[in-house]
Amino acid sequence: MTNSVYHVPVLFKESIDALNIPKSGIVVDVTFGGGGHSREILNRLGKKGILISFDQDDDALENRIDDSRFVLVNANFRFLINFMKFYDLMEADAILADLGVSSHQFDTGDRGFSIREEGKLDMRMNKNAALSAHKVINQYSEPELFRIFNAYADLQNTKKVVSIILQARSKHKIDTTKELVDLLSPLVPPQKRHQFLAQVFQAIRIEVNDEMGALMDMLEQSAKVLKKGGRLVVISYHSIEDRLVKNFIRSGSFDGEFDKDMFGKVTKPFEAINNKPLIPTDEELERNPRSRSAKLRIAEKI
Repeated sequence: MTNSVYHVPVLFKESIDALNIPKSGIVVDVTFGGGGHSREILNRLGKKGILISFDQDDDALENRIDDSRFVLVNANFRFLINFMKFYDLMEADAILADLGVSSHQFDTGDRGFSIREEGKLDMRMNKNAALSAHKVINQYSEPELFRIFNAYADLQNTKKVVSIILQARSKHKIDTTKELVDLLSPLVPPQKRHQFLAQVFQAIRIEVNDEMGALMDMLEQSAKVLKKGGRLVVISYHSIEDRLVKNFIRSGSFDGEFDKDMFGKVTKPFEAINNKPLIPTDEELERNPRSRSAKLRIAEKI
């Protein structure tokens, strides 16, 4: 498995340039994946530079880089500060987060992320995690299913989606991605099928991996890990992620409300470098259609 097959990095040059990497810097790549970003970061670091990368997916370990300046942590990025303290690498110069699912995870049917490839209902980025898509679909209560589809998918027919799942599983378990796809496909016209199913799968995946909780944990910790003037660079792929990132950079909170000290001074940890997110060029969209929803936000620690 090569990193180019594993994942095609989106907004690659833009995100690396935004890190503003010093030669002897400490850089963090919290979403290692195929190692594309990490390899380029190492190219820009000097002999005294250090890169620490995170990935909870065991498959990503196959892409490990043989470099004395490189540390790969097989853990969720929500534990960022724990490992930075462990390796005595606080006061980092830059943090990069390329959120979402890698091409490898989408294209490997048995991981359960794909609406095209048949596989078990899984969707765990950490294969050792207790919660899976199978458990969500077959064991979540009606209110719990409503919650995840309302919170994590922009569906017009959530009630019908939940009703069909409940009816089907009352007869037999829903075991595979194909079963779920076949069950839900009749709910929308063929021309809207892909978008609809992608939103359904997105909602389940976010719930299984607690993606929003992990993202908020990482963002809050990034403010403690970065030195003054350090860069936070985040690529998000759907509006829920982007809203959290935008609000945190803008105000230091996830609801967009400004935190103030006892004197009324705003206490946000970051200043936005780009108020309007960078998006892929037409050329990149043609080369990599999966980049179409990507948004790149850059912030600097105050």
